[in-house]
Amino acid sequence: HLLYGTGQYGGFVQLTGEVGTGKTTVIRTLLAQKLPEVDVAMIHNPRQNEREFVQSLCDELGIVYEDGDHDNAPTLKQLVDALNRHLLSVHGAGRRTVLIIDEAQNLQPGVLEQVRLLTNLETHKEKLLRIMLIGQPELADLLARPDLRQLAQRITARYHLTPLDARETVEYVHHRLRVAGGGSGIFDHKALALIHHYSRGVPRLINIICDRAMLGAYSMGTRSITGEIIHEAAQEAVGTLDKPSAPEMGPFTRFWIKTERFWAPLAAVLACLLLYQNMREAHLIRKVQEQQAAAVTAAPAPAAAVVAAAPAATPVAAA
Repeated sequence: HLLYGTGQYGGFVQLTGEVGTGKTTVIRTLLAQKLPEVDVAMIHNPRQNEREFVQSLCDELGIVYEDGDHDNAPTLKQLVDALNRHLLSVHGAGRRTVLIIDEAQNLQPGVLEQVRLLTNLETHKEKLLRIMLIGQPELADLLARPDLRQLAQRITARYHLTPLDARETVEYVHHRLRVAGGGSGIFDHKALALIHHYSRGVPRLINIICDRAMLGAYSMGTRSITGEIIHEAAQEAVGTLDKPSAPEMGPFTRFWIKTERFWAPLAAVLACLLLYQNMREAHLIRKVQEQQAAAVTAAPAPAAAVVAAAPAATPVAAA
């Protein structure tokens, strides 16, 4: 997207990303490529009014402009005229001019309107000034305002830098270690997983946590960085830490949690019914056993026992 913005047909490019995702690093990488036949003006401080902004642009490009009448400060018209003459001269020499505005979310609406007006400096074939707006996600919200719709409609390319995922975080750490001349086995698997968890994939936080962890490992005299060392380093670098997120729940678990208030009372009622049924069956069994025992106790003695208990017959004397 940025290379397209510096090309022949590049117009307006918007690059956004959260704090620490590497927007400025991307811009520096672009400038380090020494783009042929491209003049770059970089605005680092966007908190300026319209005249100061155009004056900063002229200063970045080395444009000589006239002084004002009273306080020797040039007027906005003088600055824009000088900029237009410079851009036409550079275009005639076969060169392109690119304006990069960092922290563009801090631009005042009046300055953004002036930026739009600068895009009107053009020939019958192409724009004389190519513009890149670099900023945090608030920049997109700012450009969504109805009074800035004309500027938003001129943006030809948009890109949003997102944090790194778990795999990209591991690759990023290994890349930084290779560039520094180190091996890839310094951080174990648990340490790499915790680096991504505590940094949330933000490159700036990854750098800080790894730097603290390696310093801690050096002070401990070890070359292997474990999860415990990463936890301590993150606590020092990031501050308050949250616990690692729980594993993702399955569809049945999510359904149960959502319907728990309906199922929980029903489950309690069913449990009570089962308990009552078990107690009732135990009571009936015990009652039957007691009846059987009482019947056995009250039963008459056997016939043989009665005969044995009767008195013996007296024998008759012989006649």
